[in-house]
Amino acid sequence: MEPILHEWGSLLLRWAHIIAGMAWIGASFYFMHLDAHIRACPDIPAGKGGEAWEVHGGGFYQVKKYLVAPSFLPEDLIWHKWQSYATWITGFFLLIWIYYYQSSIYLIDPAVMNLSPTVALVIGLGGLALGWVLYDLLCRSKLGDSPAKVGAIVFVGVVAAAYGYQHVFSPRAAFIHTGALMATIMSANVFLVIVPNQHKVVAALKAGQEPDPYYGKTAKLRSSHNNYFTLPVVFLMISNHYPLTYSTPYAYVMVALALVAGTLIRYFYNERHAGRGDKWWCWAVSVVCLIIGIALSVTTTPAGRAALGLPALVSTAEAATPVEVPEDVQNIVMGRCSMCHTAEPMYEGIAVPPKGILLDTPEAIARNRDLILVQAVLTHAMPPNNVTEIEPADRAVLKAWATAR
Repeated sequence: MEPILHEWGSLLLRWAHIIAGMAWIGASFYFMHLDAHIRACPDIPAGKGGEAWEVHGGGFYQVKKYLVAPSFLPEDLIWHKWQSYATWITGFFLLIWIYYYQSSIYLIDPAVMNLSPTVALVIGLGGLALGWVLYDLLCRSKLGDSPAKVGAIVFVGVVAAAYGYQHVFSPRAAFIHTGALMATIMSANVFLVIVPNQHKVVAALKAGQEPDPYYGKTAKLRSSHNNYFTLPVVFLMISNHYPLTYSTPYAYVMVALALVAGTLIRYFYNERHAGRGDKWWCWAVSVVCLIIGIALSVTTTPAGRAALGLPALVSTAEAATPVEVPEDVQNIVMGRCSMCHTAEPMYEGIAVPPKGILLDTPEAIARNRDLILVQAVLTHAMPPNNVTEIEPADRAVLKAWATAR
């Protein structure tokens, strides 16, 4: 029953996370687009704001923006914050549910570092908190007045974090934690800087005081950081479905390439919407990053590594503690599953083991007992379309083994 509940929990959390993320990213993109189209209007003094006219859904919208604040506030004031909060909360629980609840499968890789679940949790969650603290201190320092310097330092910091995670966690978990680090910074920007600053502006207005422009300026800067983080974070989050991105020894370089390409694509559209022309060189550089990433993914496959003269990668199973798996179970898994789930897949069209899962040794089979139960016994999702013609009797053997505790 537990594997079934875990699978459903994963599905529901991921569903909620994606919906919340769509709302947050959509709002971020919309307001950046809106800012770029604000034009002067007679109702607002020059340099104090402007307006934009839009058409959508059969109607016309007149949107006004005040750079500091209007002379009065309406009764109904919409706060855009829960999209961010809901995205981070669902993402956090999804991280716990998948990577910490099943740390021996998805988080801890003995071939990388043989951690205890507690130590892995401290490193993972502690890294998210430390990353935010360092980023916030950077933005509040004198360097914070230079967006270019802050951007360069943040870039180096994220790549360094990816490199560090890569030498502590499984490849898949390292990528996800790098994305979670950036997402934590984004949501903390909203919760700890942007929204509090907006509250201070509102409080000043209600007290009949002139709001300090600093609060709006700072909130806008952090919002811009979030906007440029968005595409790289989405890439890192969906990468867990594509081992070619994270299984290479140069995964941290993949992160760097995603940061450069994602940031430049957002810069292209921000500049275009602001009427400052089309910076087509951004796409050219992004394509170069993509080509480099594809080339690096070659180092993930045994054939590619051999062609480049690189040593073979050590599988997780080779570093695991020897365990006993019944011979009949081994024969079924080796004969029906390991042609794909091995360091060098033999099935046509598959270059790396799906989702990085290895089932080519007794140790690997034992580590993935629950996954075998869900995918090959309870749902018959594996093998896909039963291409290896696994028999009902074989599934019964797997069920008896996987459910015996």
